[in-house]
Amino acid sequence: HGQRSRDRVHVVYSRTEDRAKDFAAEWDIPRSTTDLAGAINDPETDVVVIGLPNDLHEEAVAMAAEAGKAILCTKPLGRNAAEAKRMLDTVEKAGVFHGYLEDLVYPPKTLKSLESVKNGAIGQVLWVRSRETHPGPHSDWFWDIEQAGGGAIVDMGCHCIEIIRNFIGKDIKPVEVMCWADTLVHPVEAEDHGIALIKFENGAMGQFEVGWAFRGGMDIRDEVSGTEGTIWLNHWLRTGMEMFTSGGQGGYVAEKAETDTGWLFPVGDEVGELGYRDMFVEILDALDNGTEPMETFYDGYVVNAIIDACYRSAKSKQWEPVELEDWRGATGVEKIGVSAVEIDGGYTLVKEERMPDGRLKQILRDKESSAIIEKIMES
Repeated sequence: HGQRSRDRVHVVYSRTEDRAKDFAAEWDIPRSTTDLAGAINDPETDVVVIGLPNDLHEEAVAMAAEAGKAILCTKPLGRNAAEAKRMLDTVEKAGVFHGYLEDLVYPPKTLKSLESVKNGAIGQVLWVRSRETHPGPHSDWFWDIEQAGGGAIVDMGCHCIEIIRNFIGKDIKPVEVMCWADTLVHPVEAEDHGIALIKFENGAMGQFEVGWAFRGGMDIRDEVSGTEGTIWLNHWLRTGMEMFTSGGQGGYVAEKAETDTGWLFPVGDEVGELGYRDMFVEILDALDNGTEPMETFYDGYVVNAIIDACYRSAKSKQWEPVELEDWRGATGVEKIGVSAVEIDGGYTLVKEERMPDGRLKQILRDKESSAIIEKIMES
């Protein structure tokens, strides 16, 4: 990318030699290896990017931290909060730079929306809803509950949770979770569907829906509701380009597209639309500038703690607390307040709207009797 043209990938590690060589050849990387320690400790290595299966994150983080390297780790940070906390402690004890690679908080539309929320465009955020569904992961280890730490919730719920946290405010503490999870389609132990509500200390709510059995491609959507407005984001299906073909379009359409005939939803710039470009630019700029990136291992730890609560709730069928032994955000925050506009005559304004004929309608509440009345004023 032009903004980071000085960066170079100088070695790629894989657990299998053929994969390492093929990846290096495809992306013109000088070296490939099956020696993880050798790749990390290479004198030319400044930054270690970890894109391994979930059960291998902790070992790689420990090696890189011991070597004093900057570390970027893909989502989820750990298979559970305890694992994530150990990784957080490891990098902080070593004093190394760490970035959490949560790409879906970096798409241009999301960054613009976050800026609008920060500037007060939709007032106080009340509710954030995030959805990610598709036909299921490409690699075998995702389906193994021991390797992955779970199913669709740990795989995609981590995206949704961090999107929710960014819009509500990462300094607002998540307090409890209600979750449903089940395996409805695939013959595996891990859940292939999950829905959850996340309650925050200020009264705001987050909601996510994830699934590995959605047919028709990948669906990524977010909705943010505030006291003064709403934001809708559609990142994958129906993003503005729709194409019908009866003969096939001749190859790759988009990530997790299931067909190349019929109605198709191509994506013009997948790297950009999924946030990868802006994510690496922001994190590597922070590394160069000696500042903290937008997403750190601490964020990964909080996400894992929320996921743990989701799994407990799915089993207990009850609200479960989010257990955070290390909370660094605000405490004792005020609940979202009910706005009360006083109207002459001893009333409080409930709602105001313009009628089709131009007259103004007010729904009012009598402060003494609590009776609700309607008042219509001529334009």
